[in-house]
Amino acid sequence: MSDHWVQLTFKGNLLMRNLFWQFTVLVIVINALLMAVGYPGALWSLVILAPIILLGIHDVFQTRHSILRNFPVLGHFRFFFEEIRPEIHQYFVESDTGGVPFNRQQRTVVYQRAKNVRDTLPFGTERDVYEIGYEWVNHSITARYLDAEDIRMTVGGPDCKQPYSASILNISAMSYGALSQNAIRSLNLGAKLGNFYHNTGEGGISPYHLQGGDLTWQIGTGYFGCRTRDGEFNPETFQMRAQTPSVKMIEVKLSQGAKPGHGGILPAAKLTREIAEIRDVPMGHDVLSPPGHKSFSTPKGLIEFVTQLRELSEGKPIGFKLCVGKRREFLAVCRAMVETGVTPDFITVDGGEGGTGAAPLEFTNTIGAPLTESLIFVHNALVGCNLRDRIRIICSGKVTTGFDIIKRLALGADLCSAARAMMMAVGCIQAQKCNTNECPVGVATTNPMLMKGLVPADKSQRVYNFHRNTERSVCEMMGAMGLENAEDLRPWHVMRRVSTSEIRNYSELYEFLEPGVLLKNPPESYARAWNAASAESF
Repeated sequence: MSDHWVQLTFKGNLLMRNLFWQFTVLVIVINALLMAVGYPGALWSLVILAPIILLGIHDVFQTRHSILRNFPVLGHFRFFFEEIRPEIHQYFVESDTGGVPFNRQQRTVVYQRAKNVRDTLPFGTERDVYEIGYEWVNHSITARYLDAEDIRMTVGGPDCKQPYSASILNISAMSYGALSQNAIRSLNLGAKLGNFYHNTGEGGISPYHLQGGDLTWQIGTGYFGCRTRDGEFNPETFQMRAQTPSVKMIEVKLSQGAKPGHGGILPAAKLTREIAEIRDVPMGHDVLSPPGHKSFSTPKGLIEFVTQLRELSEGKPIGFKLCVGKRREFLAVCRAMVETGVTPDFITVDGGEGGTGAAPLEFTNTIGAPLTESLIFVHNALVGCNLRDRIRIICSGKVTTGFDIIKRLALGADLCSAARAMMMAVGCIQAQKCNTNECPVGVATTNPMLMKGLVPADKSQRVYNFHRNTERSVCEMMGAMGLENAEDLRPWHVMRRVSTSEIRNYSELYEFLEPGVLLKNPPESYARAWNAASAESF
C-alpha cells in the first residue's frame, strides 16, 4: 500500500472517531436544550440515540477489535455482513452447479426426493458435457427392469454367524451429540421404514437410536458406550450392548475422511449431562477421542480385536472403517489377514472429502486420500491377496444421487452410506454451523430451543422418501445399462472426459489387479509398499 493511501486511511480513522464524538456532543447539547424548554420529544429521541452512543463509547474504549475502535458503531456492519456472507453467497451468488461442498443441484435433488415431489429437470442438462472431468455411464439397447430387492447385499464372511442383508444405501456414522436427539430419532425411524441401517457414530448407542431401525454400532478410539473410567475397552459392557437386537453390525473406527488421525471432537458447548452419561465423560470440556486405539497396536492386534468382538457379539458382522493414508499400513493388515486366515466381514472406506461437524482446516483440506483412489486401492489390495470374496466394502463420501452410488459400486464398493445427504433429508440447509451449536434447523445442535423446530414424525418420512427414491434411481440406471444386479458393475461402465477430444473409462484410467497377484508377483506400483508391509507392525 502506498504512503498516500496509508495517510488517507489514517485520516479517515481519525475522522470517524472525531465525527462520533462530535455527533455525541451535538445530541447531548440539543436534547439538553429541548428538555430545558420543556419539549417532550427530547426523551423519545434519547431512547433511540442513547443506546447507539453507549455502543460507540464502548467501541472506542474496548481493545479487542481495531476496526471498532477506528469506526465506532459503523464497524459492526462489517461483522454483520461477514456473518451472513455464506447465506448471501449460497442463495444469491453461486450457480446451480458451482457451489461447495454440495452445489445447489445436489441439494435440491435431495430435498425433492425427501419431500417426494417432482425431481425431474426440463430443457436439458446444465452441465458442460465437454468439460474435462465430466463423467457418465453408457446405456444399453437391452434395458431391463430392476427392483430394490435385486440390489441388496449380504454382509457376513465365513466366520460370521449372524449375516445381515443390507440395503445398497445406508446412513453413515453421525453421533448423538454431534446431531440432536430429534435428528437421531428421525434418521432411525426413517431407517426402520426403509429397511436400511443407521450407523451410530463413535458417540455410542443413545436412547434415540433405539426407535426400531437397524444399527451399525461404531466403536471409536474413545470406546464410548463400552469403556472403563480410564478410557480402556470394556469387554463386559460391550458384550451386553452388542447383543441389543437392533445392533446388526459392529464397526471399529480407525480413522475418518474429514480428520484422519485426529480423533473425534465434540465441543463442550454441545455436551449435555445426558450425552456425558452416555459417553461416560466429564462435563465442561471438549470431548476429544484419542488419535489411536489402545486395544491394539499392530496389524495382527487389529485382527485379534476383530475376533474378540465377533465372539463377544455372538457372531455378528464385524468390520473396520478407515481413510486410506500410508498404503503400507493397509497392506500390513492384509498380510495379517493372510497369515492368520481371519478376516473382517466388511471394511468401510471413507474419502478425504468426507464431512464432519468439527475439524481443523488442515485436516479437512490436506490429509487423507480422496474416495476414488482409496476405494480402488482397498479393492485392489483385497483382490491381490485373494481376500475380496470374504469381505464386503462399504464406502462413504458425498453420496447424493443414483449416479454417485453406481460409480462407487463400479469402482469396487458393495454398499454405500451417506451422512450429509441424510442430514439434508432431515432438513439441513448447509448453514455450516455444525461446530457452533447454532444449527438453525435443529439438526446439528443440542440447543433445546433450536431442536424443537425438527419434528421426527415428519422428518423420518423424508429420510425414508430420500432413501427409497434414490434407491429407485439406482435401479432405473442399472436397468438402463442392461445390468441385472449390482455385482455386474465394473470400472469400464463409468466414462470420464480427460480432454476436449478424449474419453476414457475407469479401467483405462486406473490399474486393477488380478486375483492373488500380490502373493505371487506384486506389480511395480505395489511392490515397494507390499514388501515393506509386515503383519507384526504398522
